[in-house]
Amino acid sequence: MNSFYYARPALADALVNELTGGNLFSDASNGLFLAAPRRTGKSTFLQNELQPALEKTGRVVVYVDLWSDKNRNPGALIADAVGKELAKHLGVIAKTAKAAGLDHVGIAGWLKVDTTKIGKIDGLTLAEALRALSETSRKPIALIIDEAQHSLTSTEGETAMTALKSARDQLNKPGAANLLLIMSGSDRDKLLRLVNSNAAPFFGSAISRMPELDQNFIEHIADLITRTYPQLAPVDVNLLWESFQRFAHRPQPFVRVLGQLLNPLNPPEPGFEQRVLEQAELQRADDERGMESAYLALRPIEQAVLWRMLEQGDRFRPYDAEALSFYREKTAEKTTAQKAQNAIESLRMQTPSLIWKSAKGEYALDDTGMTKWYKKCQQNGTWPPHSPDLFDSDEDGSDIHPSD
Repeated sequence: MNSFYYARPALADALVNELTGGNLFSDASNGLFLAAPRRTGKSTFLQNELQPALEKTGRVVVYVDLWSDKNRNPGALIADAVGKELAKHLGVIAKTAKAAGLDHVGIAGWLKVDTTKIGKIDGLTLAEALRALSETSRKPIALIIDEAQHSLTSTEGETAMTALKSARDQLNKPGAANLLLIMSGSDRDKLLRLVNSNAAPFFGSAISRMPELDQNFIEHIADLITRTYPQLAPVDVNLLWESFQRFAHRPQPFVRVLGQLLNPLNPPEPGFEQRVLEQAELQRADDERGMESAYLALRPIEQAVLWRMLEQGDRFRPYDAEALSFYREKTAEKTTAQKAQNAIESLRMQTPSLIWKSAKGEYALDDTGMTKWYKKCQQNGTWPPHSPDLFDSDEDGSDIHPSD
């Protein structure tokens, strides 16, 4: 088995149809917003399938991942991606201009581009750069922004989103979508902040959940296994599907375990599917232990703030009277807004960060997987977690708290 890659051309075609107006009841031509959990194949699909499918429609496609460098301004990453694509198309015009002895070249009679600054957008707005790209390439544009919610973490990123909305309004005409915007995110709640308020740059647009890899993916894997190791046929597809679900539909850890078990140096045997399921359960348990350990390592006020976030979700308000009362109840200490703010900043500085903050001062959990863990603990009656060393056992086996 050299490749486990599973193509989804039908999904790519369906999204292109939405974007290009094939569905009269869709607003995707004004912006397509896709949410999918981390590590479920979203970015791979966008680059390997949606981008080529859009290019086949005669569009220039620009892809930028705002998580490619979290230390850089999201607005600068978007500008750089557009600038690099613009440079490719300006190159031919620049060569013609230099051959004619010109220092500048006019594009469609409205824009002067300094040929010494090709590839940079100094002096140009993002809207102007996109317009220049459209006119120099003589093609409509599709801009794919992966992890778009990261734009909200800085004022510059928010400004870039507003500029893209302006560019869309300027370039698009009735019946002619010259700028398609595709925004993806690994956290639906954060992505919603781009569309769900009057101040949001894309207010009114809808968030769609990107379909996860389904049982067809597992049947594809089973077919590869059967062709490579005929002695393992028939492969138990149902057991592999259960394992994949326990891996939270994440192909990377699932395929990694298969690679370990289906090793030609250690010939696999029938029944390997059960071992995949066992490994999936071990991985899930390990992930939960990691979240528990991270929680238990926090100071009481930090635990209280995180608990409040897990309980409140998008209704979380860190400093209102109810929140401060909650912190006091959980810590048995007087808690001020300043102490709560210090705790939030400490949670943000954790590695990995536990809290996400927008430029507007909104807070959310950085890893939405913690919410699933929290709800599971509640259902099992194991919330809040307790460190084992907080309890001693007397001789008859009963638990005694150190403070008793």
